[in-house]
Amino acid sequence: MLLADFGTSYCKILDTRRDSTPRIVATRKLDRSFRADLATGHNAARRSLRSINELTALARGGLQLVDRPDFVLLDCGSRDIKFVRIHNGTVADMGWNAECGASMGFTIELLATYYRLDYAAIPAPATGFSITCGVLGMSHIFDAVVAGVSETEAVARFVRGIALNAHRFAHEPDELYLSGGLCANPLFVASFPCRVHPLGRFVLLEGLRATLRQGAENPARQKEGKPDID
Repeated sequence: MLLADFGTSYCKILDTRRDSTPRIVATRKLDRSFRADLATGHNAARRSLRSINELTALARGGLQLVDRPDFVLLDCGSRDIKFVRIHNGTVADMGWNAECGASMGFTIELLATYYRLDYAAIPAPATGFSITCGVLGMSHIFDAVVAGVSETEAVARFVRGIALNAHRFAHEPDELYLSGGLCANPLFVASFPCRVHPLGRFVLLEGLRATLRQGAENPARQKEGKPDID
């Protein structure tokens, strides 16, 4: 069974019949003829036999990976941000924002390449820019550099501003679990004003695997068109 999380910048793919670990493919390099059996994410509906909503996959993946009845899970992607709040083992709240979180992951990656920065070597700054959009927020970097701030410090403030915005979007929890490629960015993780538990970039794939198991346990549920999240 081919499972896929079709991200805007990267696709995460798992062949459950052959692979023990997923593979990551840049979206622009994925063969146009590729089709998954079950998928989520950008273009999932047209590139798979069956697709589920990203919030559904995120919630199910979180419930598989987090051994707690109550938690907040925030997913930060290339194009948008989304969160689910789990209470007593079920979804209590959720949100998805492609505007206030616009292209934040993509922009952070782009800045590292442009300025040749190693995010693992940059400490989190004390303050961050007030940012509500990854693309438009870059103007803060340019203004700061013109004012004499180093490029590294300016980008660090930008990244902290992105993290603070994402934290506010998730309703400012004291503790959260993080999903997505930015889990591997030490500066981003350290920029949150709360305790953060990075889960990696395969949480939505875990949600797809959970969906498969649920279907195997109760195949009539799929035929009846039951809601994806209980």
